[in-house]
Amino acid sequence: MRFFAGPKLLITDELGCLPLPEDGASALFQVIHQRYLKSSTILTTNVGIADWAGVFGDAAVAAAMLDRLLHRAAA
Repeated sequence: MRFFAGPKLLITDELGCLPLPEDGASALFQVIHQRYLKSSTILTTNVGIADWAGVFGDAAVAAAMLDRLLHRAAA
């Protein structure tokens, strides 16, 4: 996880294009959580926010990830 937490900017392209296994969704959450308030993260996706629970397999993980991503977000 330190590898992904280190860069000043992390870009993830096509999030949700392929289904994430449960451990993949958990790992992505940990990366987002570690980067929260410390560095910038850009995500691109064609999946609507309402469908994130299905992509990650857990509504609580999706909500927590969105909370961290959208706090202080810029459009």
